[in-house]
Amino acid sequence: MQKVLTNTLPLKSLKKAFNNFLRSNISCFGTQNTLRDACEFALLNGGKRIRPLIVMIIAQVLDNKLNVLEPSLSVEFFHTATLIIDDLPCMDNENFRRSKPALHKVFGESVALLASQALVSAGYEKIFQSVRILSQQGAPFGEQAKNICMVAFDTATRGTGISGAVGGQYKDLFSTDRSLEAVLDMIYKKTITLFEVSFVFGWIFGGGDLSQVCEMRDIAFHFGMAFQIADDLRDMKKDGNDSLNIGFIFGKDRAYARFTEEIEFFIQKLKKIGLMSSAFQQIINVLISYVKAGS
Repeated sequence: MQKVLTNTLPLKSLKKAFNNFLRSNISCFGTQNTLRDACEFALLNGGKRIRPLIVMIIAQVLDNKLNVLEPSLSVEFFHTATLIIDDLPCMDNENFRRSKPALHKVFGESVALLASQALVSAGYEKIFQSVRILSQQGAPFGEQAKNICMVAFDTATRGTGISGAVGGQYKDLFSTDRSLEAVLDMIYKKTITLFEVSFVFGWIFGGGDLSQVCEMRDIAFHFGMAFQIADDLRDMKKDGNDSLNIGFIFGKDRAYARFTEEIEFFIQKLKKIGLMSSAFQQIINVLISYVKAGS
């Protein structure tokens, strides 16, 4: 059994490095205007940064000395774009995001829509830049740049499109099927596929073996399912019992049992592939705190 690596940087240090890089990249949205201000507002309004941190943690554990800040930024751009859309009045109609006004409340719906589109486009641009940087690293990773590019774009396209976040949001809004199977499919599309982007990007841009990408998607499945269950359990007090909150669909006790099972699978598979680290343990602790908050 693989040991838990303890020499990885703590989440606080990784998050600081990511946030500094994010701030330095706001200029990629062009000259200063209202649209750029909206993108900046959406990106810098807080958040735990779990998705980009996953990319950084995996690359750190692989220890191939490859800089993965560009693909980490791509993941955050995609995620933030989905939050903007989810909050719109025609979607979930949220007034706040991370204890601050939702983007459309500050900049209006038209600018919010454009900001979301700008972020998705920038996310794909960062993939291109990530591949270009990787190709300059030389053997053994530079020669794999073309294959890495194909895997990256395939993963991002599915995660952000109708097979992923878009399709998941559609089911969340319009599905009348409250069966367990339907809810789990919605969770896979809306939540897990974007975590697949994080885990796969960390692996391929960190120099992992491309033949093990499927293992990374499997790991992402267990993490994403645990994440959504924990998030739903935390939100049960504010969600109505007619919502698609898995705590109501499963029942609280059964949902907690499924959360525990998914976390155990996640840890086992991380250890098997050699990625379990103290940094991942810190993220697991965050999810456990979500569950406790809902109890």
